[in-house]
Amino acid sequence: MSESRLHLVPVRSRDAKEFVRLWHRHHPPPAGQIFSLGAADEANILRAVAMVGRPVARHLDDGTTLEVTRTA
Repeated sequence: MSESRLHLVPVRSRDAKEFVRLWHRHHPPPAGQIFSLGAADEANILRAVAMVGRPVARHLDDGTTLEVTRTA
C-alpha cells in the first residue's frame, strides 16, 4: 500500500467556502474569516480546509487571538 502525503496550500475564501458547502453539509460556511488554508495531495487535489477568523467569544476577541471557525 502506498503512503499518501499531504502539503499545506493557500486557499481563497470563496474556494474554502465552496469546499465547506460540499463536505460539511450540516453547518454552513462561517460568515467572516481572516484567512483559510488547505491540505492537498501529490496531485494538488484539495483534500481539507481550515477557516480561521476572530473568536466567537467576545472576551477572547482581544485583537491578537484567532480561532479555527470551520474545518472540512
